[in-house]
Amino acid sequence: MSRVLKVSLAILAGYALGALFGYIAVEGLSPNTHDRSLEAVMTAFFVTGPIGAALGAIAGFVLAAKRTKDD
Repeated sequence: MSRVLKVSLAILAGYALGALFGYIAVEGLSPNTHDRSLEAVMTAFFVTGPIGAALGAIAGFVLAAKRTKDD
């Protein structure tokens, strides 16, 4: 599997996990009672998802480089 594909998969996985974590965190911790679900979705989509994608990209690049070096 090429390095680009590995990093791309890590980005997608990081975004999904970040968005899921952000959604659950906002739903559980937000004192907002009027539109908590909208706040959770927007935070997941625009904040925690991209942060997770960036972390996934870094992790994917490091792991792909390490495995390529070992091969």
